[in-house]
Amino acid sequence: MSEPSYLLSIDNGTQSVRALLFDTNGNLLAKGKVELDPYFSSQPGWAEQDPEYYWASLAEACRLLWQQVDIDRSLIKGVAVTTQRGSIIHVDEQGKPLRPAILWLDQRRAEVAGRIKSLWGWLFKLVRAEEAVDHFRGQAEVNWVAQHQPDIAARTHKVLLLSGFLTHRLCGRFVDSTSSCVAYLPFDYKRLRWAVPGDWKWQALTVRREQLPELFKPGERLGSISAEASLHTGIPEGLPLIAAGADKACEVLGSGALEASTACLSYGTTATINTIRSRYLETIPLIPPYPAALPDHFNTEVMIYRGFWMVSWFKREFGLREMQRAEALGVPPEALFDELVNAVPPGSMGLMLQPYWTPGIREPGLEAKGSIIGFGDVHTRAHIYRAILEGLAYALRQGKERIEKRSGTRIERLRVSGGGSQSDAAMQLTADIFGLPAERPHLYETSGLGAAINCAVGLGLHADYPSAIAAMTRVGQVFEPNPAAQRVYQQLYGEVYQRMYRQLKPLYQRIRKITGYPA
Repeated sequence: MSEPSYLLSIDNGTQSVRALLFDTNGNLLAKGKVELDPYFSSQPGWAEQDPEYYWASLAEACRLLWQQVDIDRSLIKGVAVTTQRGSIIHVDEQGKPLRPAILWLDQRRAEVAGRIKSLWGWLFKLVRAEEAVDHFRGQAEVNWVAQHQPDIAARTHKVLLLSGFLTHRLCGRFVDSTSSCVAYLPFDYKRLRWAVPGDWKWQALTVRREQLPELFKPGERLGSISAEASLHTGIPEGLPLIAAGADKACEVLGSGALEASTACLSYGTTATINTIRSRYLETIPLIPPYPAALPDHFNTEVMIYRGFWMVSWFKREFGLREMQRAEALGVPPEALFDELVNAVPPGSMGLMLQPYWTPGIREPGLEAKGSIIGFGDVHTRAHIYRAILEGLAYALRQGKERIEKRSGTRIERLRVSGGGSQSDAAMQLTADIFGLPAERPHLYETSGLGAAINCAVGLGLHADYPSAIAAMTRVGQVFEPNPAAQRVYQQLYGEVYQRMYRQLKPLYQRIRKITGYPA
């Protein structure tokens, strides 16, 4: 009988960092979890974090993991890292941060002056994409640092994503995965590499090619755990560090959504719907698909920027009663919030929510705002809570239909992951709104599992990705649509929700012009 092989995943999300130990059958053997302060704000709208805080929290998560398991660590065959996306860190030649990380939640904007030159500028004007390009330039963290902290920009040796920062700390090399490159950086999403010299992004962004890390495909070896990292984390020195993907990409892989007809919904801080494809496909014109954790593939993602963040917002602003009661009863708060949802009929008695709490780029546009319509004297905070969940599901269904229209592939199955997937009520109303069975993966830690799959294939523990996914992923509970609820939702979605943005857009534009918000 052969000895077992284990895989270590580090999953550094927005809310926590987890050290996860898997076997090659996709079983989670142990977990060390450290809750994070998501960010600090020294000015309104800013979201920053000390990169050293992440590194220290990673070590604490590993320490908690080792406390739970008594295994021969030589049986751990490799390590993979998956992280939140779009968080930028400026470092010196030793990899020491020069300033706090600017996180994906940050709302500051760089000043945009002038137009993109050469044929690119003419093309953007022709296709009316100038506003989207200027949004890209304004959102780029490297541009803000160059404008407001030129001394730091001048001292910057590398501009890293959080994945690249942690990779450097683990193996001592400035390297990263192509699948982690979701940020305002000069990345060529079609060719899955840094942009070629003539690409317009080099005009748009204040960063040089030599300031960016070397990229590897998911499953390729990034390096080996260094002696210093081993001392810090307890991970065995010399262990292979294998490229994985960003958290959303790994969730798709860890959910087992390998076919284009299967959509992966992520009910996380950001809510997304993704399918995986072998060819480049823009679900929204000029908005690229993101790199998949499956090498040389793409995720056709539609994103609700502040998705289940809205649930956290509701709990903070209106859910104190349930939080206190859950603590007194010793039960998870989610169980009591499910009671709120189930106390309200499908459709929330006509209360409809559009979850554009943060504007988009094209659909919705830069002027977009959130809205709730249909209030009456029957409505309580329970109706608001259910309307939030329904609004997110409506928006993701709209994303599903965009993906189907652009791709010509019908989506027939749903896999739902992320923190929100632990709510039975959220799973049921998702099935009802989509009119499809909603499948919950066999374990909650799908992003960590996706990274473990990258690791397993990269090390040859599974022959290829189809066999790894077949061995390491499976469906847990399935929620079937309720026909009566489905009929209500179909009418509300088709006759109300799909018309809301178009009807409200002129008002959003007036609000933006009068108040300047969103800028």
